[in-house]
Amino acid sequence: MRIFKEEQRFNQVWLIIVLLVSAIVPISIYVKDYLEDPSENSTLELFTLILIVLLATGFIFFFKLTTRIDNLGIHYKFFSFHWNFKSIHWNEIDTAYVRTYDPLTDYGGWGIKGGILWNKSKGRAINVSGDIGIQIVFKNGKKLLIGTQKQHEAKNVLATYKSKFN
Repeated sequence: MRIFKEEQRFNQVWLIIVLLVSAIVPISIYVKDYLEDPSENSTLELFTLILIVLLATGFIFFFKLTTRIDNLGIHYKFFSFHWNFKSIHWNEIDTAYVRTYDPLTDYGGWGIKGGILWNKSKGRAINVSGDIGIQIVFKNGKKLLIGTQKQHEAKNVLATYKSKFN
């Protein structure tokens, strides 16, 4: 029995830079105001604001996409949206394969995407980085794409279980 396991997090350099800038700007403005007139706000308020900004910008790093493929099916969890694995059993799947996609134009970016604002014919996507995904087409016609950084490993494991969903 072959098993595919993968954990991914938001750790792109460009994202870290954007988050750092978005944290530094409001903090520096508030610190500047505080230093110019310390009587306006307390030190506690200053540290509370800094803590809130840092927690808010760092929250994205708690997100984690976990994927598992085994003899029962394909399982995924996008913590902190899913507390438990969502399972797709082989008998629900018409086809599953690894493909390249454009996160921005196909689904509107990274995260849990798709649906109302984007082309519904492409289905939904759950991804954190890159442009490679496990495309699942359900027997009812719906589609789900789960991002992966382990393209070759995912292809090999899906090939192992191909007889279960054909």
